[in-house]
Amino acid sequence: MAGVTFKNICKVFGKDVKAVDDLNLSIKDQEFMVLVGPSGCGKTTALRMVAGLEEATSGDIMIGDVRVNDVPPKDRDIAMVFQNYALYPHMNVYDNIAFGLRLRELKGFFWQLSHMADAKKIKADIDTRVKEVARMLDIEKYLQRRPKELSGGQRQRVALARAIVRKPKVFLMDEPLSNLDAKLRVQTRAELIRLHRTLGITTIYVTHDQVEAMTMGQRIAIMKDGVLQQCDVPETVYNQPANKFVAGFIGSPPMNFIDAKIVKEDGVVMVDTGEFKLPLGAGHAAGAYEGKPVVLGIRPEAVFDKGMETHVKGTEANTISAKVDVLEPLGPEYVAYLACGKHNMIATIDTGTKIKEGQTAEFIVDLERIHVFDSETEAAIR
Repeated sequence: MAGVTFKNICKVFGKDVKAVDDLNLSIKDQEFMVLVGPSGCGKTTALRMVAGLEEATSGDIMIGDVRVNDVPPKDRDIAMVFQNYALYPHMNVYDNIAFGLRLRELKGFFWQLSHMADAKKIKADIDTRVKEVARMLDIEKYLQRRPKELSGGQRQRVALARAIVRKPKVFLMDEPLSNLDAKLRVQTRAELIRLHRTLGITTIYVTHDQVEAMTMGQRIAIMKDGVLQQCDVPETVYNQPANKFVAGFIGSPPMNFIDAKIVKEDGVVMVDTGEFKLPLGAGHAAGAYEGKPVVLGIRPEAVFDKGMETHVKGTEANTISAKVDVLEPLGPEYVAYLACGKHNMIATIDTGTKIKEGQTAEFIVDLERIHVFDSETEAAIR
């Protein structure tokens, strides 16, 4: 087993297209790390550099204590799972899973009669490992089928089995669930988490889906325009985003952003949106921004219907008035689209609410869960 380290990694395509810009990231041995971000952020390029499918323009990539920049892909002891499964259509499931083992472990002598004794032993070992992995992924009954005879979910399991059976130092997964339907994606996410706990192999998982990132990653690394924005455990990234981009990318529905400025009233630091003011905690760093523009961030789940019982006490200081434009039912909650003067906001409220569309109502804001960002740098102010 081994961790993976990016040291000052840059990847430039052509003359000036910088896909990855000075990436420094250490992935621990046996860790499940998720690289997440919008299309074009550099996450897949970073993964492909670990695999050896792309060459780093500068910097060092380490697997364990070994610098692998100049190591051929076949000698890096990694296994990759692709978005499009990449199965061999002319082979059945058994042979698809066993193919990598036959190439890697038998080193070309499997079919040579002069090594028949060794070949029989290795063939038996491969058979055991293939069936063990097939049983783990519940695809034993499909071993004699070809890929075209399988559903998308079954094909993805075969692709996973082909990687797992190798027992590599590192798993690389490039959006492996994106071709699955919503229900199957949830199911397969859970299977991947259980597999990682069982196998304990260092895993780098690439996705553009922040829900996948939050539910699967032991840590998540958020990228934008080739630059690492923040890397931490999901709870910290959600509750303490490093900047406005991370705050808006992580969370569904996304965080509300409202242009505001910092004022002081009777010594209390306030964030003033023009339509309402909210007090910030004592000693809040935003006090140094008095009179300056900032961006107020409020997550939809930090806004509550004042008419409902809630764990957040409603006071004059944290109550705002807003018109309810739209209520979208989502099972246990509504997504409420609010108009607070010139500002539009989204709130998630309990379906037991008495509020109706078109009505103006009062809402409570959880002051412990609001965020303030620098208008110019977009960095969080704490």
